[in-house]
Amino acid sequence: MHTLRHYFAGTLGILCFLSLTQTVIAQNTHPNLLVIMTDDQGFADVGFNGCEDIPTPGLDRIAAEGVRFTNGYVTHPYCSPSRAAFITGRYQGRFGYHRNPTLNPFDDMAGLPLEEENVAEILKKVGYHSGIIGKWHLGTHPKFRPNVRGFHEFYGFVAGGHRYFPEDLTYPDIESVDRRGAWYNTKLLRNETRIETDEYLTDELSHEAVDFIKRNRTKPFFLFLSYNAPHTPMQASQKYLDRFEHIDDPLRRTYAAMMSAIDDGAGRVLDTLDELQLAEKTLVFYLSDNGGARNNGSFNTPLRGYKGDVYDGGIRVPFAFRWTGNIEGGRDFNHLVSSMDILATIVGLTGVEIAEDRPLDGVNLIPYLKDERKGAPHDQLFWVEFDWGNNGVRSGNNKLVHFEDTKKTELYQISNDINESQNLSENNPSETKKMEEALSIWRNQLIDPIFDRLGTWDP
Repeated sequence: MHTLRHYFAGTLGILCFLSLTQTVIAQNTHPNLLVIMTDDQGFADVGFNGCEDIPTPGLDRIAAEGVRFTNGYVTHPYCSPSRAAFITGRYQGRFGYHRNPTLNPFDDMAGLPLEEENVAEILKKVGYHSGIIGKWHLGTHPKFRPNVRGFHEFYGFVAGGHRYFPEDLTYPDIESVDRRGAWYNTKLLRNETRIETDEYLTDELSHEAVDFIKRNRTKPFFLFLSYNAPHTPMQASQKYLDRFEHIDDPLRRTYAAMMSAIDDGAGRVLDTLDELQLAEKTLVFYLSDNGGARNNGSFNTPLRGYKGDVYDGGIRVPFAFRWTGNIEGGRDFNHLVSSMDILATIVGLTGVEIAEDRPLDGVNLIPYLKDERKGAPHDQLFWVEFDWGNNGVRSGNNKLVHFEDTKKTELYQISNDINESQNLSENNPSETKKMEEALSIWRNQLIDPIFDRLGTWDP
């Protein structure tokens, strides 16, 4: 009996070891995921979309070595709701995330609902090590912050924007903020510890991204490099301003310098993947969280509108993807794609389970990019700007915009009218009605806002 006990114990130990080994091997075969997101960047302000006054060789590499999404959209025309959809793979209106939330750190409703799984929480199930560097903006209350939402590492700030020079970071934490806007002046967090910094913020974030990749190169990782540039305040270090003496407009010059800092960082991150032989193991997505803003010197040409609009200037963004050795590079993908597809793509590659009661709205893009599936990933994409009553739907080449305050509806054929200048609604009533009905059906699936908007907190 003693011998048999040892035999079975030994056999069980071997089986457990083999099972653990197989799990580790399976986890290590999962590709890494890197998402580089800018903030309020103009559609036209990257080389692969035709920018001439701001060189962006780092960001251009992603499109040149991968795929440019010519019809790449986010789900909302400003920051926090757009990021909520990206990070959950679901339309944010399904869980009432219609607006930038109050930044009140004592409000335990203003953030990404705990019932909604985000990409870090989902990938944790299959052994990923996740980090976010930069802007969080999905809730300032402690229960919403990255380290309790699946992220192993956080380096950045919890509010919607930040000042860029270290001497401006004077508040120890957001709880100590005593005036409106001072949330931009808080010290950075490393996880939940406040730290001192000594560099221009964009450079700080880029350095941290390179370090994260080096430290975690032997495990499957997800890194969200969440730049707050070129969001206001418009601040750039002299190093980058000196590159753009040829730009006379001081606002555009500062914007260009801020974009150049991002591009340097993106280039360093890509170089690090190459140096560590991780390029073929890493999916790289790059996009902006919404269109260029009216107040930061960005260009959305030839699109109509800006951040805050459901015209394409507010929601159609520079968007590119690279997976070296797996997806053919140097080409355009012209069908509709969404920021929600990023999570759906990595879910499709890993096979990780998604909650049945919260299915993804995104689509796995890999079969389409490999020509294993024909046609378009999305038949339709939808937008709603709840507080202003602006709505939109795009179906193929047709785009409908509806304004609830004026009850005005506009229809555009985007392929022939990229700047949405020729309203065809009166000439095509049947298509207008069809798209209005589709928008109405979709809107009925959404719920009302679940928290107060930005600007309602007076410290």
